[in-house]
Amino acid sequence: MNYVTLNNGVKMPILGYGVYQVDPAECERCVLDAISVGYRSIDTAQAYRNEEGVGNAIEKSGVPREDLFLTTKVWISNGGYEKAKVSIAESLRKLKTDYIDLLLIHQPFNDYYGTYRAMTEAYKAGKIRAIGVSNFYPDRLIDLCRFQEVVPAVNQVETHPFQQQKAAHEIMKKYGVQHESWGPFAEGRKDMFTNPVLRNIGEAHGKSAAQVILRFLIQSGVVVIPKSTHKERMAENLDVFDFALSAGQMSAIAALDEGESAFFSHYDPKTVEMITGLVR
Repeated sequence: MNYVTLNNGVKMPILGYGVYQVDPAECERCVLDAISVGYRSIDTAQAYRNEEGVGNAIEKSGVPREDLFLTTKVWISNGGYEKAKVSIAESLRKLKTDYIDLLLIHQPFNDYYGTYRAMTEAYKAGKIRAIGVSNFYPDRLIDLCRFQEVVPAVNQVETHPFQQQKAAHEIMKKYGVQHESWGPFAEGRKDMFTNPVLRNIGEAHGKSAAQVILRFLIQSGVVVIPKSTHKERMAENLDVFDFALSAGQMSAIAALDEGESAFFSHYDPKTVEMITGLVR
């Protein structure tokens, strides 16, 4: 496994296992499978409603806690200092751990400054090893970086070959924030897995289009957390450290960038109404 070093010195695996949309009833089994094939970084969230499954799997895996890197996220409904503080304690309980390796603000809505204060407090108390954000566009990320004592260690945003976040990536580099991808496969949208550029590059290396995507992001300095409920696919997604893309191949994939979301925009009022309406 390769690692990135966050802005506070904490080492984070560059490839992890994400449990977004993993059924809570299946989560324990999926995480145990992921750990058994070699994953050491697990990404969950309060909103996924499967933190308990992750915690159960970690407890049963037999892998020492210090060998695992655990990420979770504070949801909008827990925004603000008091609610966030309670929710952090609840996440620790559900995850059956004394500390969380990385805690993120899930969405840039509600009182995220209050949420960040609670996270900073937990960070200073040793309950969190690193804190950061998710879905923060450059304007809000800069605002947070400029006015907080603890600069976010990570920003997790939609990133894949058709939305590479090139401008946002440069802003993250400028402020020392690690770029992390959610949706590296865009959930198969835009015929991702049958794209001729990705498939042809994969054939040249004896790899799948999915493996090429992960390799492209990793070589671009982006942390990835692909999700699968199938053990064989989990292993395939992890098997991306035995080959490298050439400069020409990297350029060919970079040219696929359309510069827009395959899902939604946080700048769209209807999207904001939809996301913030989920807490009511």
